Amino acid sequence: MDNTERIPVHVSIIMDGNGRWAKARGKERVAGHMEGVGSVRAVVEAACETGVKYLSLYAFSEENWGRPAAEVDTLMSLMMKSIREECATFLKNDIRFVVLGNRARLSDKLNAAIDGMMDQTAHCKRLTVIVFLSYSGKWDILQAAAKASAELGPEAMATLSEEDFSKYLVTAGIPDPDLLIRTSGEQRISNYLLWQCAYTEFLFTDVLWPDFRKEEFKAALAEYARRDRRYGKVK
Repeated sequence: MDNTERIPVHVSIIMDGNGRWAKARGKERVAGHMEGVGSVRAVVEAACETGVKYLSLYAFSEENWGRPAAEVDTLMSLMMKSIREECATFLKNDIRFVVLGNRARLSDKLNAAIDGMMDQTAHCKRLTVIVFLSYSGKWDILQAAAKASAELGPEAMATLSEEDFSKYLVTAGIPDPDLLIRTSGEQRISNYLLWQCAYTEFLFTDVLWPDFRKEEFKAALAEYARRDRRYGKVK
């Protein structure tokens, strides 16, 4: 297959480096988060342009609740602001919006805004943008095990297949990531999609998230196209 045709179905991004971007410019961390919103817009546009069908973004982990309250409040406010400003654009461009994570920890106001945008864009088919908010890979596996056990009972759990177990994860119905990108030079996945990334291709870049735009996204797709995915087999 020609490399230009090897477009991943699902690209996931750990958006890292906002704080370092701001610090390097003598600014508060919030400035990096605000600049990072521009990168989100850029990669959403790039995903549409290249034919990616699912774009997921690790926006806020369960561990991030331990950050200073002012920073957490800013991040939640940015989420609210983005929902208000981007809903019309998503509808215009046929983009579905989904938020996954431990949403019980979010405010009622934010949850209502999320539900509203998810409902309005539920029919869109060009691209699905998934925002992981208050998410942890270990939490996801534990909640899936609890739901499966409650529904099936211990005996059925003993013979549950990987495919059937996946139906209890918050990502049920969403294909596993083909490519995971982490910005800022860190080379770890930080408790993100631990089950779903079993055979995902990883790409780590030194570019800080606020500087990661269309050119960097398309370069990552070109690198993915050069990879030989064998899934533990021999070709």
